[in-house]
Amino acid sequence: MSNDTLDQALSRMTILLVDDSAALRGALRVSLQAFGCDRVVEADSVERALDLLRVKPVDLVITDWKMKPRDGIDLVRTLRDRTSGLPPRLPVIMLSAYSADARMQQARQTGVDAFLTKPFTATSLARTLRETLGARTHIRAGADTAPIATAS
Repeated sequence: MSNDTLDQALSRMTILLVDDSAALRGALRVSLQAFGCDRVVEADSVERALDLLRVKPVDLVITDWKMKPRDGIDLVRTLRDRTSGLPPRLPVIMLSAYSADARMQQARQTGVDAFLTKPFTATSLARTLRETLGARTHIRAGADTAPIATAS
């Protein structure tokens, strides 16, 4: 997916940012707006994100892993639970300062589509967005072969 194609795709999308850090949400929002995405919704907790997802159509979730009291993995588990009433195939990019293979494996098994290591750059965010949005097929939770994009 080229930069122009990414900009076109993002211009039509609503993206939910979930992070307890207002500064990180702000940095993500600025980058997304620079890529052409003007519809950015923010949540400072998993509970607030779930509330938003129940009332607002969203095309992509970018969530931090480490939050309290519920973390990003818990958010993804809830999304992938078909009984939750939420869109189970909603693409999710997980942010984390930890890039150990075990963490990425856990994210993969939970159903995360992409993994972006913090600190990230606008270039690595764009690459992860292109890989995530360009993916045509997804194998969901529990499958070791599920695609996962990794950028650092």
